[in-house]
Amino acid sequence: MTLLKVENLKKYYSSGLFRRQVNRAVDGVSFELERGKTLGLVGKSGCGKSTLGRTVLRLLEPTAGKVFFEDREISGLRGRELKKLGTEMQIIFQHPEASLNPKMRIYDCIAEPLRIHGLCGKEAEKTRVLELIGGVALDEELLFRYPRELSGGQLQRVVIARILGLKPKFIVADEPTSMLDPLVQAQILTLLKKLQQDCGISFLFISHDPAVVEWMSDEVAVMEGGKIVEFH
Repeated sequence: MTLLKVENLKKYYSSGLFRRQVNRAVDGVSFELERGKTLGLVGKSGCGKSTLGRTVLRLLEPTAGKVFFEDREISGLRGRELKKLGTEMQIIFQHPEASLNPKMRIYDCIAEPLRIHGLCGKEAEKTRVLELIGGVALDEELLFRYPRELSGGQLQRVVIARILGLKPKFIVADEPTSMLDPLVQAQILTLLKKLQQDCGISFLFISHDPAVVEWMSDEVAVMEGGKIVEFH
């Protein structure tokens, strides 16, 4: 069953004198993603992969095209409706430290989305945070530390736990392991696979590494110059 459908999506940027120069970052991309599946997106740096992921999530406004989530067009959502959509569609960034407030302890980093969206009361919050950090195989004692005290792999697990608290159906994973050493990279990729099996999450998995994309994905799209030029 199709969860996400993208039709002729475009994201252009204008620059130069009188804004006559146009950068076609995403130029007429279409694809579908089924529930519980992963579409891998591979291509050279600058080909538009990250821009596509952010535009699908409405972190960037599309220039043209349509995005359907669970058969509902989301391209024009605003305000409260767009905020609600944020619990169902999430992103894992390349640099996990950029997703966390350096002044907050790990406990509060994980609990913050629960509080913002009113997903559980104060009494249930601690239990939920413990469930989430256990689900990404981290020790409870890390909850009392600050982001600067954790390794890159630990930080990425915290980010994943933070996202899982919202129970998303779709996640854009934008180069989530490229800054990690090979052993930790393998651990994070295995964790994402397990979470997909346990929770039925669909992924748009973005990477410049074809081997990683092939291992993670049910289908692979090759992007070049803002366009998808091949599916396999």
